[in-house]
Amino acid sequence: QVQLAESGGGLVQAGGSLRLSCSVSGRTFSSYSNAWFRQTPGKEREFVSAISWNGNTLYADSVRGRFTISRDNGKNTVYLQMNSLKPEDTALYFCTGKYLRATSTPQDYEYWGQGTQVTVST
Repeated sequence: QVQLAESGGGLVQAGGSLRLSCSVSGRTFSSYSNAWFRQTPGKEREFVSAISWNGNTLYADSVRGRFTISRDNGKNTVYLQMNSLKPEDTALYFCTGKYLRATSTPQDYEYWGQGTQVTVST
């Protein structure tokens, strides 16, 4: 079974930066695609960014140019560098993964982490 563990969330002022990490175990990481989604109370889970096993990346329009996703196959870890944070980025951020190419549809993913909270103050 795949296990994903997020870390790196916290409280930051608007305009600041955070780097989220997602440690993945239980799969051959180099052939596994990963994604970040976020969710706020009462809303559906929202796609943020994804990186395929071959390095191709996807970004939501709302974060393109501010967030960067990357992966370290040697550490079985996926990162989300978040710059120029805005209050509307406040959410619980989840890491997930799948085989084959990454997508922006949460239903395509099977295993999820517990999430890490990001709060951006004004």
